[in-house]
Amino acid sequence: MSPTTAESRYVFAALGDRVGDQAASRSAAYDPFTIERLAATGLTDGWHCLEVGAGEGEIARWLAERTAPGGRVLATDLAPERIPEVPGLRAMRHDITRDPLPEGEFDLAHARLVLQLLPDRAAVLARLLTALKPGGWLQVDEFDVSYGPVLTAPDAASAELYETFLAAKNRAFAAAGGDPQWGRKAAAELRAAGFCAVDPQPRVVLWRAGHPGLELLVSHTRTLRHRLLEQGLTDRQLDAVRAVMRHPEFSAASCAMYSVQARRPAFT
Repeated sequence: MSPTTAESRYVFAALGDRVGDQAASRSAAYDPFTIERLAATGLTDGWHCLEVGAGEGEIARWLAERTAPGGRVLATDLAPERIPEVPGLRAMRHDITRDPLPEGEFDLAHARLVLQLLPDRAAVLARLLTALKPGGWLQVDEFDVSYGPVLTAPDAASAELYETFLAAKNRAFAAAGGDPQWGRKAAAELRAAGFCAVDPQPRVVLWRAGHPGLELLVSHTRTLRHRLLEQGLTDRQLDAVRAVMRHPEFSAASCAMYSVQARRPAFT
């Protein structure tokens, strides 16, 4: 691929053998909120759905089960081989920043933690708008990492190290063209792209040692190691911050997860 494709810029492009751990933590932490919101659209048998950046296909599989037996789900990703084979679900290699989608095809499209990683969000939203049927739903679930304070820590140095790690991770995302605060902007950008009935719902939870949200951050210390080293962290700091996040006296507020729903206008 050209060096300007999404795959070359994507901050998680090379997860290697750690993909399973990261996917399990992400799924445990965020699937319940995502599914709660998707179900509220009225999603049912016969719907045709699009899952963008499907990853390991946990949400795509749920969509296929929810819309069975008459529904269809198209799950797209840069590495579609990780998407499971289940009835009603088709996987396709697809770069949402440049590859076309069928127009007026889908009752619902969903993307989680995808658009904030891409520098071409306006073009992606335009593509998703036209891919929906008139009246069709879009749901994007995205972080705003500007919030997420330490609440308790074994000592002041541990709290400072955690905050240093988060700041380096956010710089790494930004350096790759992402916007780690895009969750708070998503509703306004969906409206600007031509969507209507925009409904942003934020959620913040408590993280203690063992919470899958913290375990996702632990996985980032490994999957993003080279990018974090480029941002000034050391392997010794990464080892130490893993220990901090698993310490029984550590707790923090999660970053804000925004689940934003909107619809393509019925008449366009």
